[in-house]
Amino acid sequence: MSEHYRREEYRLASAARGGLLYMQGVGNVAFGDRVQIRNRNGQLRNGQVIRSSPDVVLIQVFEGTDNLNLEDTWVRFLDRPFEIALSPDVLGRVFNGIGEPRDERPPLVSRQRWNVNGAPTNPAARAYPREFIQTGISAIDGLNSLVRGQKLPIFSGSGLPHNRLAAQIVRQAQLPGEESRFAIVFAAMGVSYADARYFHTQFEQSGVLGRVVMFINRADDPPIERLILPRTALTAAEYLAYEMDMHVLVVMTDMIHYAEALREVATAKGDVPARKGYPGYLYSDLAELYERAGRIRNRAGSITLLPVVSMPSDDITHPIPDLTGYITEGQIVLSRELHNQGVYPPINISPSLSRLMKDGIGKNDTRDDHPRVASQLYAVYARALEVRNLASIIGPEELSELDQEYLHFAEQFEQRFIGQGEEQSRSIIETLDLAWELLSLLPADSLNRVSDADLDKYHHWSRSSQNQARTAQEGE
Repeated sequence: MSEHYRREEYRLASAARGGLLYMQGVGNVAFGDRVQIRNRNGQLRNGQVIRSSPDVVLIQVFEGTDNLNLEDTWVRFLDRPFEIALSPDVLGRVFNGIGEPRDERPPLVSRQRWNVNGAPTNPAARAYPREFIQTGISAIDGLNSLVRGQKLPIFSGSGLPHNRLAAQIVRQAQLPGEESRFAIVFAAMGVSYADARYFHTQFEQSGVLGRVVMFINRADDPPIERLILPRTALTAAEYLAYEMDMHVLVVMTDMIHYAEALREVATAKGDVPARKGYPGYLYSDLAELYERAGRIRNRAGSITLLPVVSMPSDDITHPIPDLTGYITEGQIVLSRELHNQGVYPPINISPSLSRLMKDGIGKNDTRDDHPRVASQLYAVYARALEVRNLASIIGPEELSELDQEYLHFAEQFEQRFIGQGEEQSRSIIETLDLAWELLSLLPADSLNRVSDADLDKYHHWSRSSQNQARTAQEGE
């Protein structure tokens, strides 16, 4: 596609700080316009207009403003929004935050260019998220099921294995029966070089790299680039979903780095700070990203979003996880206590929730007993935690026989159901069978959220068997 932009270059930069370039005396510049910044040696940087007024134009420079000599800085306004080239060859590639290759391969060749800011979706055009996505992780598939078009964040903490969990989901996620139409967009912000290498190696060795698009911003890359990276990644997801009719899972890690970059720019711009110094528009900014996931009527593809959000000091009321919870449809919460016990993945079942789970499981999606089994597991585990607290006060030896069975269930549930190998992928049938194996540690009479038919079919010591044994004892 031919380039159309104004020929003039301006050398009117008045200041540069915090990744922002200030220009004076430039007219007819629109908010969101793409900018090229050139120094005397011809080296180019990319930018975007984030404020335009008759007095000053403020440019966000994605490569940062370090070592930028204002005397030798020339700026050209391209009179179009920030765009990236996309084609079917995007699968299997690795890019930086602005869509430039990081895999030592040539740039994508395409006549089409896509605006990274996306287009607003009419809420009336949205289709309700449905249909099960299998991650191979029992604690998610069995109790917090992910459905196509859903936004389900992972809330984590410093030192918890959220990167390992994110990589495992990318390796194992699939649509039962529709593998050929499934793709993954993986976006990493502010990760170390070792983590970036870990992700690439994991995907390459597991053989899934060919269906993955990676966007990587390392910790030593300019923080400003983190503001465009999620938009670039979501634009690639929209292309795959709505142009190539694929079901796309977008995994983003870590949104706290995005929010910190946003706070840094807002402070440099002089925006009025709100909670913990974040700008007042933080909610709408996050919603602008998260709401690009979903399904659209009469479109074959879908976008499912799984963002990772670190909680500073494990504080779930911190502005980023707090606002994320308002926008998304549930959360997967990682537990430091389980992690310290050596349980992987350390998913804390009690506060975790998938609000759309009921629409993706059951008879025609997973298995008929799935909704009832999930409800029963939640109820039994909650009761077992109460018993564990009681045992810490009065001692396990003072518990009743049934309470000791609950205590044993909790231990087995955490070690065998929540805990699983990092290379272990369980089908949903394997997950449900394991759930019944654990529920069978308890008497059938104590299970009141499953049907008698479920008990007769799956419980290892079913209610009917107990009734027969009881009748035989009474006859004697």
